Amino acid sequence: MRILTVFLLCLGALLRPALGHEFWLSPQEYQLPTGGQIVADFRVGENFKGASYPFLPRDTTDFFLITPDGTAPLATRVGDRPALNIPAPADGLAIVVHETTDKRVFYQKPEKFARFVASKDLGQVVADNQSLSRLNPPFSESYRRYAKALIAVGTGQGQDRPTGLETEIVALRNPYTDDLSDGLPIRVLYQGAPRGNVQVEVFEKLPSDTVRTFNLRTDPTGQVAVPVLPGRRYLLNAVVLRPTGQTDPEAGPVWHTLWASTTFAVPD
Repeated sequence: MRILTVFLLCLGALLRPALGHEFWLSPQEYQLPTGGQIVADFRVGENFKGASYPFLPRDTTDFFLITPDGTAPLATRVGDRPALNIPAPADGLAIVVHETTDKRVFYQKPEKFARFVASKDLGQVVADNQSLSRLNPPFSESYRRYAKALIAVGTGQGQDRPTGLETEIVALRNPYTDDLSDGLPIRVLYQGAPRGNVQVEVFEKLPSDTVRTFNLRTDPTGQVAVPVLPGRRYLLNAVVLRPTGQTDPEAGPVWHTLWASTTFAVPD
């Protein structure tokens, strides 16, 4: 039975690209008492709605937690669902970080890739790579996900920070303790440098579970202020598209995407 269960979990991981777009860390609670339990799911879907998936080492490059006490790897068991269920180790802001392994998606129709490029505002990247912009499907794209979740334990004091991911979204204020009347300023990074003039997708979940979506654009320093409201949960998403250097679709992926996401809540 155990072997069958692991097989089915791995099969689900292989089918995952067909099930949605965004990947994010979904804490069951964003604010915990000191000594509480951090419980979070891996989710894949669209519009801040998606199925949960178990922890599988084959899908994970890195999984760690940053607290005021420091940084520690997260050790979970194969097949754990929720993917994370641990005692909160310290009072303050807890930053959960997960990096996936590379996956691959195949495009059989040009309009499917065109819709993806348009929705993520990546058309200029395609236009700048003329040999690839004229390439018709079938071809493939590899991708990797970089997800963060900000969770308040006890007082929730602390500050988000760059964590060393190849691309990530960093909150420049604490959504649980700071004044957000003029929005939550964030910075988008790629290889440690600010990503200026790029799209950030914002998914805002109301207490009714209704989701509102809108797009913002970073300034030349990679910053933008996200308008937020009390009592709501947020998912931020930004995507990097780059050529792999491969021009023969039969030899491997011709594009590689890197997805950065951050989730947090704003207290009532």
